[in-house]
Amino acid sequence: MKDYNSAQLDVWAPEEIDMDMWDKSVSNNYTVIVETNGLIIGFGDLDDTGYFNRLFVHKDFQGQGVATIIANELEKYAKQNGIKVVTAEASITARAFFEKRGYRVIEMQSIKRKGQTLTNFLMKKHLDK
Repeated sequence: MKDYNSAQLDVWAPEEIDMDMWDKSVSNNYTVIVETNGLIIGFGDLDDTGYFNRLFVHKDFQGQGVATIIANELEKYAKQNGIKVVTAEASITARAFFEKRGYRVIEMQSIKRKGQTLTNFLMKKHLDK
C-alpha cells in the first residue's frame, strides 16, 4: 500500500497471526469470503452492531470488484437484520472506496500500535430501506 511505510504495513498485516483471536472474531461476525480456484482473494466481516470490521482484497485482485461484492453482501445482511447504520474505520487507502459507497467521514483518527502511528478514518453510512 503506497499510503503506509513498511513498518506500518507490518502492523496492519503482521507475519505472525494470532489465530485464536482471528477465529473468535470471524466466528462472532458475519463474514463474506470470495474465492477463485480455491484461493481466498478477499474477505470482510460485520459485527452485530453494524461495525464493518475488516475488508481485505489480495493485492493481485484489487480493482476487479471484489471489495464491492463483499461490501454489497455485508450491507445487504445488515439491512436484513435491522441494522440501520454501518460504521467502519477505513485506512487512508480504503477511504475513497467507502466514500463512493456513501460513507461519510466522522473523524480522522491516529491509532498507535506496536510503536507505529497509523491514520484512519471513522466513517458512517445510513442504510436505506
